[in-house]
Amino acid sequence: MVRKSILTFIKKLNRPVFTTREAAILSGSSLSNASKMLRTLERRGLVLKVTRGIWAETENEKLSPYSIIPLLLPKNRTYVSFISALHLHGIIEQIPQEITLASIVHTKKIKTKLGMLSIHRISPPLFDGFDWYRGEGSFLIAEPEKALFDSIYLSTRKKKQFGYFPELNFTSSFSFKKVAKWIDKIPEKRIRSSVEKKLKEIKNLQI
Repeated sequence: MVRKSILTFIKKLNRPVFTTREAAILSGSSLSNASKMLRTLERRGLVLKVTRGIWAETENEKLSPYSIIPLLLPKNRTYVSFISALHLHGIIEQIPQEITLASIVHTKKIKTKLGMLSIHRISPPLFDGFDWYRGEGSFLIAEPEKALFDSIYLSTRKKKQFGYFPELNFTSSFSFKKVAKWIDKIPEKRIRSSVEKKLKEIKNLQI
């Protein structure tokens, strides 16, 4: 009976992903017992262990690789940016092979059963310009202008994968002035100049 009810408890979270600790608290179990019950559910195909300590409800229609982002670094805010954000905003049609994220922690990659997530460090003064995706509260995403800025900015910091883009399709609402305002916040003159040059090249391609 307990094995059947733990999934009922999990559904109260109203999201497709959850942690072992959340499952334990909701079901009134110890962490070890919750883990055991979740492994049983996994064998039945009802849940999936995405990565250490994080699980997903397999039949939940809202489940996607983006669902796990808020749980990856619970002590640090993380938002979708760079190529992934440009794709979600419709500026790049090509689907990225990995989800690119911005945070203030050190750069690293996290391999999960839902896909690869690549976290890149943004300096604290530039860690802004993001909001909830479509206002739904599922994960944070950079504004279109900030996503482009983040990409160009990191391309000047030896992150060559962000220096070249597939075809860019900017909407009429996209503001290059907003990108320029972010550039003005870069304290290093040399880097600021490099980012300005790259932005100018991108703008010229749109003419």
